[in-house]
Parts: sequence; C-alpha cells; structure tokens
Amino acid sequence: MRVAAIDCGTNSIRLLIADVTQEPHGCQSLRDVHREMRVVRLGQDVDVTGSLAPEALARTFAAVDDYAAIIAAHAVEQVRFVATSATRDASNRDEFVAGIKERLGVEPEVVSGAQEAALSFSGAVSVLPALGAKKVLVVDLGGGSTEFVVGDGNGVLSALSANMGCVRFTERYLQADPPTEEQIAVAEAAVQEKLAEVLAVVPLADIDQVVGVAGSITTITAHALGLVRYQSEAIHAAVVPLEKVDAAASSLLSMTRAQRAELGFMHPGRVDVIGAGALIWRTVLRTLSQLSGGRVESATTSEHDILDGIALGAARD
Repeated sequence: MRVAAIDCGTNSIRLLIADVTQEPHGCQSLRDVHREMRVVRLGQDVDVTGSLAPEALARTFAAVDDYAAIIAAHAVEQVRFVATSATRDASNRDEFVAGIKERLGVEPEVVSGAQEAALSFSGAVSVLPALGAKKVLVVDLGGGSTEFVVGDGNGVLSALSANMGCVRFTERYLQADPPTEEQIAVAEAAVQEKLAEVLAVVPLADIDQVVGVAGSITTITAHALGLVRYQSEAIHAAVVPLEKVDAAASSLLSMTRAQRAELGFMHPGRVDVIGAGALIWRTVLRTLSQLSGGRVESATTSEHDILDGIALGAARD
C-alpha cells in the first residue's frame, strides 16, 4: 500500500511517501519513495501571541500546495496529515485546519502530546533490533515541544510531552547572538524545571538506551561526527558517546549565527534555533547520565521518527 504522511511541526513541515509492506513476522516495514523537509516556521511567535501568524500560515499553505502536487504524481492510496505543538497552542487553529483540508482533501489531525509521543516511539524504534525487555527512551526534540517516551518490545510504557523546543526556547530565552552566559543559565534552569515534570511521569532512571530524533538532534550528531555535509546514511543509527555529543552541542550553542551558517551540514532554517536545541539536548543527556549512574554512556540517533510512525499508522487506517 502506498501512503503519504505529513508531519507539520513548529519549525518544519515534512512529507514522506512510502510503500508499506507486511513482513513474514507480522510487522510492517516502509520503503521510501519520496522524503523531503521544508522549514516554514509555523510556530512563529505562537508562544507570545497565542495564534498562528498570517505569514506563517501562508508559508505553510504554499508548502502544502507543492506537497499536494507531489502526492498526486505518485499514485498515493492514503494520506495522513498530523499537526503537533504549534497548532495545539494556537487560538486560530480552525483557519489552519480549513486551509489544509481545502488543499489535500483530508482533515489534519491535531494530535495530543501523548499521541505525538506514541507516534515518535513507533517511528524511532522501527529500525532498531528487537527490544525485548530492554527499556528505550525516545526523545523527539521539536520546535515547540519535546516528547519523552519510554517503551520496550511490548510498546509504550510511559510518555510525556514537555513544552520546550528549539523555537520556543530561542524566542523565550536565547535572543542574543551568540547567547549570553546569563541567558544560557536561565534557559538551562528552565530545561531542568521541565525535566522535573517529566520525571514525575516517565521513569528516566530505569532506561537502558536513549534514542534521539528530529532535526536538532540529527544536526548535533552531524557536528559530533565531524561531517562536512549532511549525510543521512552516516547520521542514521549513529551511536555517539555522550561526551562527544556534549562537546558538539556546546560548540553549536557558543557559535554566532553567521558561524553556524558556514557549516556544510546546517540547514538554513535551523541556523537561528539550533543553539536552543543544542542546549536542551545537552541538558537532557547530562541528566540521563546522572540518573543512570553512568549506565547510559551514549546516544543513538534515528532518522526515523514521528513521520515514519504517521506513515505506518496511515496504512492501518
């Protein structure tokens, strides 16, 4: 079955067209036909105004018009559109929903944080070996929110969506270029506050492995690996020691935007917000190292995330 999945987040909108096949052991697998990402910054100023800006809606609708043409050219049988943090928070979400339905003929699902977490876990672990009893934490670091999902071979055990992301924290805390030490300290304290909320629900101290997904984490991984250009095949399934991730995140956080823009692996739409993403990921991993007593020594990066979970779900609809 050929499906199209669209993930519309706070910073980017992504399209995956894939063929879904049933494997002999009962699981479904995806074969990519077309995959692309555009930075539209739908969540521009949502944290301040509470509504989607007209220019942000226009950028997003233009991308969806293009996606609709691509979908039509690929004989897709099922389309699923999922919107996450920025749309959940917006007072004018009805305008967004109507615009998407007009362009694609399907109603976008504005998913809850719990639904987003389950989709992220499904996509991220779809390429890992059988988990069995091993407890894996999937961290999906987005523009407006970050999902923390713990699961094993039987599925999700616990999850929480925290209102922190690279766009939200850039606008709220890291306005200077580069961020000042004072801004960094305030932002780190805010991350710790959010992590305390996560810990009340998600048993972070019990995990055996951590998998990070989404653009901030893949970009930090590219820097940790010393890549001169973005290479999905090198980034996907990369297992990087925590100290190397920490050093890469600290480097990106301290750079000016002009310096980040010169990095060959850096998407132009991430130049201004990757510092906040780096700060969040660095703080999360430092906390996990402490909570696990050093048992968690590395972070795995997956290029498969909520978008893949949306596609797998579309085939079951």
